[in-house]
Amino acid sequence: MPDLTPVIETMEHRWMRAWVNRDSKALKAITASNFILLTASKPAAILDRRSWLEAIGKRYDCLSYRFENIYVRDFGNVALFSASIDLHATMDGRDWSGTVFVTDLWRKGRVRRAWKLVQRAVSKLDDNPELPMAIRSLQLWR
Repeated sequence: MPDLTPVIETMEHRWMRAWVNRDSKALKAITASNFILLTASKPAAILDRRSWLEAIGKRYDCLSYRFENIYVRDFGNVALFSASIDLHATMDGRDWSGTVFVTDLWRKGRVRRAWKLVQRAVSKLDDNPELPMAIRSLQLWR
């Protein structure tokens, strides 16, 4: 089975570049009709596809981005993408720049076989430098 990482990573860049370019037509083509954006806030906030597309270029702008620590897991017709993203973004003129962690769920269509983004979950990074080593110490397969 070929590695799906370059395919999904390419789709991620298409999606992010469409956001940077305020290209709602491209974003609409890449996102599934039941897409949601889920934020790890208290309380959690959900944004549906229509609301997301309406906000692009009017209220929520991404000026630049950079992915780091990309991880893709292939489940056949579904793929999971996780990465940290350094964002330079504004919402309603307020700076929302920073580094966030995203987990995106991609689904391959049944008819056209194109990948569509179904869900993006956004959370803050835990910057405790001891956490990765602590988790690795739990691995049985070292």
